Order: sequence, then C-alpha cells, then structure tokens
Amino acid sequence: MPAALEGLRILDLTTLYPGPMATVMLADLGADVLRVEAPDRPDLLRYMPPYDASGEGATYRMANRNKRSIALNLKAPGGIAVMKALVQHYDVVIEQFRPGVLDRLGVGYEALRAAQPRLIWCAISSYGQTGPWRDRPGHDINFMALSGIASHTGRPETGPVPSNTLIGDVGGGSFGAITGILAAVIHRMKTGEGQFIDISMGDGALWMNGMAVAGALAGNHELRRGAGPLNGGSAYDYYRCRDGGWLAVGALEPKFWNMFCSAIGHPELEDHDAADAVDAAALKARIAQAVSERDLVDWEGVFSGVECCVDAVRSTREAMSHPQYAARHMVVDVPLPEGGIQRQLGNPIHLSACPPRYDSASCPLGAHTQEVLREIGFADADIEELRAHGTLA
Repeated sequence: MPAALEGLRILDLTTLYPGPMATVMLADLGADVLRVEAPDRPDLLRYMPPYDASGEGATYRMANRNKRSIALNLKAPGGIAVMKALVQHYDVVIEQFRPGVLDRLGVGYEALRAAQPRLIWCAISSYGQTGPWRDRPGHDINFMALSGIASHTGRPETGPVPSNTLIGDVGGGSFGAITGILAAVIHRMKTGEGQFIDISMGDGALWMNGMAVAGALAGNHELRRGAGPLNGGSAYDYYRCRDGGWLAVGALEPKFWNMFCSAIGHPELEDHDAADAVDAAALKARIAQAVSERDLVDWEGVFSGVECCVDAVRSTREAMSHPQYAARHMVVDVPLPEGGIQRQLGNPIHLSACPPRYDSASCPLGAHTQEVLREIGFADADIEELRAHGTLA
C-alpha cells in the first residue's frame, strides 16, 4: 500500500524542535524529507541531552527519523546554485529562520519561487513575518507569557510554572506547519499555484489559549490563576495520596462526579457542583483529605472499574509501558543506520489504509549529499569541485 504522502518532496531547513517535529510526522506518513544542514553550524539538537547509547541526542534521533541529509554551505561558492537546483525537484521548503535571513543569503521565498513557481514555502518563526515583534527572538516560555497562558497557569501562591511540554513550539509551530503545508498542497492541486505559509508560534500559543481568549473577547472576563474550572478553581485538580503519589481528578460532569464521590466513600458530596468555584476551596479540602488516606496503588484499584475521568499521575517511563499506548503503537522500534534498533515515540496520526512507517532513525550529517545531487543531475566532477570549495561536506 503506498504511503499517504508518497510523492510529496520537502526540503527541511529547520533545526531544533518545532520544524523537525512537523517534518518527522510528514516523513512517517511517506513524504520524502531532505534535511538541508549547514556543515559548519550543525543542529544543536544533535548534541542536546539525554543521549542514546551512541552518544547522539535521543530527541534528535527521533525528531529526524525517515529523513535524508545533505550538508550544504549556502555562503560558499555554488551554494545558492545548488539550492536553486534542489527546489526544482521539491514541492515544499520549510524553514525556521528569523524573517529576512534567507532573503539576505539569496535563497529566500521570492528568489526560489522564481526557480520553482509551484513552490510551497512554510516559514515558522517566533512571532510571524509581520508586526512590530517580527524580528524578536523567542522560546516557548515567551509565547506562554505573551499569549496570556502563563497568567492563569500554576497556583495563586506560587505563580506560573515552567513546563517541558512545549505548547507554542509544537501545538502552534509543528501542528500549525503541518496543517498549513497540507492545506497549501490541496490548494495547489486545484489551482497549480504555490504560496507562502506564515506560521507564528506566538499566534499558535494564543490559539491554544482559545477558551480564555473567547471569554475575554465576548464577556470581558479575565481568567485568573486558580480561578477557573480547569486551572484549579474547581474540584478538577491533582490530589496527593498517602504514599506521595498523585491522583488526577477530572470528574466535572454530574454523572462522573457522582461516581467519583461514591468511589471515595463520600456520597454526600454529590450535592456540590464539581465545577463551581464558589465553594471550591472547602470542597477540595474534603477531597484532598479523603485521597490522602490511601496509597496511589489502592486508588488505582478503586478507579480501574469506575469510569469517571480519574487516573494516576504517571512518570514518562510508566506512561511508555502503559498497555493503552502499546495498543496504539505509540512506542515503536526504529532501525538505526549503524545497525540495531532504537525504541522511539510513534506518530500520533493513525491512518487505517496507510499507517506511519518507521524506516530509520536520524542519519549522520550529510549522509545523502552525493546521492541527492546525483539525483538532480549533478555530475561527480561537479560534486567534487563543490566539496573543494567548502560548499558541501
């Protein structure tokens, strides 16, 4: 069965996390993704811990599987010509530079569109290609701050809490890029036209904050920390068990709430509204007391047969061994280019007719340089001359 995106060819100029996490999902689904990496400025994610057994960054190996790699110095003689030759054989360019950087190098959207008029270009940046902050750098914590998310996360007494879950980077950047690219591909199928896709991680974070934004715009309501039904202002919360484990209680709807109250031995609490913030503090204190009287394993036994949106808080290692994720193939065995296999995170997009493929973990920098250039018509002598000039590695 052909892969879902077989025939779609993508030049990936991104580094670190948002872009690679977008293109690995597309590669898993069959797109031919070629990473274009600078030989003198390698992707820092390669060297970011934790490391695998070979000393490579484990996250890099996962985020760049199923991709080929060419080492190309755009500043060296012939670099621009190679890039213009490449785009004539590819459908999409995805990049993650600050606005204008590639234009100054001579390989921006307008320059490459002239070489390939049907080109789809996806630019992921901190704050987008327009606006007063277009040139401003940012990381996920900055997008959380700008979008208002940080204003209502954490506890009132301690303030916002940094998270290793990159909402703006992945929720806004990676998934935004995937959606934009596939939409542009469909548009090109209808019209024959390529286009420019402007993905701002700051915009994406604001979109992820949609419930609070809707309230602010329509009802002039400002969500405060610990004051809403989902951020600590109701029974919906985490509760500590006797052994130090934690129980996640999401029993908001009346049917779930009633089952929960019965399961913890306090049916009298059913008269309270689990989502009501008026008496939330007193109600949560009673729940906390009840939960603290038993160990987490005891509560897991209780709620294993009660379907009311209550679960144990698991470590990442525990999550990866859970039978639900095993059944969903969310942990997969991926071949290593050097031999052997590595367990990696699986693709969350499940297609019945053409499921994701896992052909190989990330490859060494420039592993496919000669192969790719031969494919697009370069003679071996030309390739060697480019190497001599430091254009290729």
